[in-house]
Amino acid sequence: MTDTTSTHDVTLWLVDDVPARMFYAGRRWSVSDIPTRLRDSVWSLAADDDRRRGLYGWRFQATDPDGETFVFDVYCGEGGWHVHRAYA
Repeated sequence: MTDTTSTHDVTLWLVDDVPARMFYAGRRWSVSDIPTRLRDSVWSLAADDDRRRGLYGWRFQATDPDGETFVFDVYCGEGGWHVHRAYA
C-alpha cells in the first residue's frame, strides 16, 4: 500500500451526512465502501480544554470511472473539505 500525504481541496457530496462521491485531482470518485468517521484525538486538544471532541473527518474507499481505487482520509477545515491522505 502506498501512502500519499497531501492537503488538496476536494468537493465532497454527502447523502444523509455520509460521503457518497467527490471530485478530487481532476477526477470524479464514487465512494465504494462504508465510510468510517474519524474523530479528534484526545491528544489534539490541551488537557484543560473541555470542548467536545466531534467529527474530524472521514476515511473511505473511492473508485474513479477507470476503476482506479484509493482509500482517502478527508477532513473539514477552513474553506471546506480537504484530502489529508490517499492510499493506493
